[in-house]
Amino acid sequence: MAARYSNQRGPGVSEHRATEQPDMAPGGRRTAGTMFASLHGELTAHAWGDPDYEYDAYSLFHQRSLAMGWLDDRSAGGGAEDRMRRAAGLWAMNDAGCNDRSLASGADLVSWFQVETSAVADDRPLPVRPFLQCAESATTRLGTLRLAAVQLLLPVQGLDAAARPAYAPLPSMLTADWFAGRDPRSRTPVEVNINSGRYTSIPDVAERLTDHLRHLDQPVFVYGSHDVVGQDAVLAPRFDDSFWCGPPLHGMVLRGELTEWSCDAIGWLAEVIADTAASLSIHTPLLFTVTRTHRVS
Repeated sequence: MAARYSNQRGPGVSEHRATEQPDMAPGGRRTAGTMFASLHGELTAHAWGDPDYEYDAYSLFHQRSLAMGWLDDRSAGGGAEDRMRRAAGLWAMNDAGCNDRSLASGADLVSWFQVETSAVADDRPLPVRPFLQCAESATTRLGTLRLAAVQLLLPVQGLDAAARPAYAPLPSMLTADWFAGRDPRSRTPVEVNINSGRYTSIPDVAERLTDHLRHLDQPVFVYGSHDVVGQDAVLAPRFDDSFWCGPPLHGMVLRGELTEWSCDAIGWLAEVIADTAASLSIHTPLLFTVTRTHRVS
């Protein structure tokens, strides 16, 4: 399948403070930073699919984002259109691709999506759940997806924990009850790798982050155990190290159960981890990887 691809890399990170400030979009708009998702597993082309189907991962993701009202159009236009009132959505499109088999990454890469996240409101989480919803919708238009892992780059530097209102110290928790009352048979064992790149931010707060997570009143993730881990324990990212604070040298892995194996539950957990990391004074992007594991009998 044809897919749009860009060789452009993200900005290099020369020192720790360089990634602590939100980014600026063209025109001086404040943004939270780049968010990236890759879906891993198997994609089987639809038997009824048209071999001349002209849409790719980029165009499908763009259309889905636009339909849901999540696409930020403020950088579009020109000439007389500059006076138009444009939608302030959750992200601006950057890049996407599908079925790149060039990486030896443990689980086959199916599709990937890159956006520039709009500035996050003080009482809202990073928009990971809608981001993954669009990513999954675009991918399943191209074939039947058997998902094995999801990897995300989370722009935690775009969150200001000090500005959170009293009713939403962790904004992601406001939607935890969406997952209440699920079929217990849907519970799925997973490993969650959280990596802070060449900085030791995550290992430094591993015990506190785990303690916070264990004490949250939420039905989505049941904690089992955790360890501090290095680069060998994480899927190779789709992007270059200069794109964030890579390589992924310092991290931790959480083991437990998700209430269901879905992009929705994975996205919620990513939002909670980002909120919690920001509250623990982490101000750099985090690489977040969730892998489905086998239940031990």
